[in-house]
Amino acid sequence: MTKRFVMAFDEGTTSARAVIFDRQGQVVSVGQQEIRQIYPQPGWVEHDPVEIWTKQLAVAREAIRKAGISPSDLAAIGITCQRETTVIWDRATGEPIYNAVVWQDRRTAGLCDSLTARGLAPYVAENTGLVIDAYFSGSKVQWLLGNIPGARERAERGELAFGTIDTWLIWNLTGGRAHVTDYTNASRTMLFNIRTLTWDERMLEALSVPTALLPEVRNSSEVYGVTDRALFDVEIPVAAAVGDQQGALFGQACFSKGMAKCTFGTAAALMMNTGDQPIVPDRGLISTIAVGVDNKVQYAIEGVLFITGAAVQWLRDELQIIKSSSEAAVTTPDTNGVYFVPAFIGLSAPLWDPYARGAIVGLTRGANRSHIIRATLEATSYQIRDVVEAMQAVAGIDVEGLKVDGGACVNDFLMQFTSDILGAPVLRPRVVESTARGAAFLAGIATGVWSGREELADAFELERRFEPAMDRGKADTLYRGWSRAVERSRDWVERCS
Repeated sequence: MTKRFVMAFDEGTTSARAVIFDRQGQVVSVGQQEIRQIYPQPGWVEHDPVEIWTKQLAVAREAIRKAGISPSDLAAIGITCQRETTVIWDRATGEPIYNAVVWQDRRTAGLCDSLTARGLAPYVAENTGLVIDAYFSGSKVQWLLGNIPGARERAERGELAFGTIDTWLIWNLTGGRAHVTDYTNASRTMLFNIRTLTWDERMLEALSVPTALLPEVRNSSEVYGVTDRALFDVEIPVAAAVGDQQGALFGQACFSKGMAKCTFGTAAALMMNTGDQPIVPDRGLISTIAVGVDNKVQYAIEGVLFITGAAVQWLRDELQIIKSSSEAAVTTPDTNGVYFVPAFIGLSAPLWDPYARGAIVGLTRGANRSHIIRATLEATSYQIRDVVEAMQAVAGIDVEGLKVDGGACVNDFLMQFTSDILGAPVLRPRVVESTARGAAFLAGIATGVWSGREELADAFELERRFEPAMDRGKADTLYRGWSRAVERSRDWVERCS
């Protein structure tokens, strides 16, 4: 292999990023632009799919320029992305029929209640690995087909295409020649059977989704096509797609059963590799596909936290008590009894309450800006403990050390407080770009840059190990206060009839 670089498209909820890696798995350059958030109604969250594509292309060109290389030096492009966000577009023109409905969007909570009332929850858990929730793509597809004039008829005639963000980007990269997704992203739709590795006919019928709308499901590491020559003046293999959290699991070299990681981003996700057999979800966790290589998949259990880094953005953009995310520093020794439950779009794992809403509790006259900032950071650590305790119970495996990545893992206070609340070490790597790195590794395996997982097994390099320093009694007392605060946020929104 003479080409020395691989580029990852890392399309997240709040930004479009491109990261170029060398053959040692080190970051060479990064391009990044923020993505506009659209809130048409309370509980609704949308993105402009065209903006996502144009900005992702722009940051890719920026990363190439910063690296001082030519596009012809790239062996491949791998894609990792926000997972459940849903786009439907015209196959002939490539024009979206509506904005992308983001994973955070709650407009289909009532529809999901109706699926539960029909007794589908056990089937969904057993076959898709998921819980019935508006978080996943299936109910979003049904909403789009039922609310955009003519969409259902056009979908049934095969004129429209559905995809999560990976599919949308691959379509545009290849000039509309590839309509594909991978096993990991398909497993987030509530339409895919993670046991048979096929689209699930019962779920398609339950959600009235025509098969003509669906992408082909492929390996996470495979050449799907090449870029349209007009984009980079050369044809570059598009050789990987992986959901962002699964990408981080792979990028952290969690290749074996029992290995776990937590990614800190807009949201956060804890994921544990469970090997070649899915675990039926329990205690609010979900079962998902970790990766698909050579037509074989590994599975994982996951606990997703809807709002972590997004809560800091809320302090900046809506409450305006900080001017930048970097100002969310801890300047007070405690929260003065304040707890912040960031249930802006409901509670995710392990409670899954779409009717909860955010709450700040424990306020007294002595509470101030610094206490609220600290409570916002602490909320992430408490949510992580919620999930870790459920994960250990379901898998029967103790999490003896938690690998971390994502932008917020550079915050030493957050890492130390997480270790204190968990009572377990937190392991921060030298390369925190694990999500993009996972996509790059998968694309590089598909194109011969790396021979396989064995060559990448030592990719995790420890930068710092955070050990628990807080008295366990104090940690447990703080955590009990969090649990009480969560109960006060629950079932706030009136349920749809």
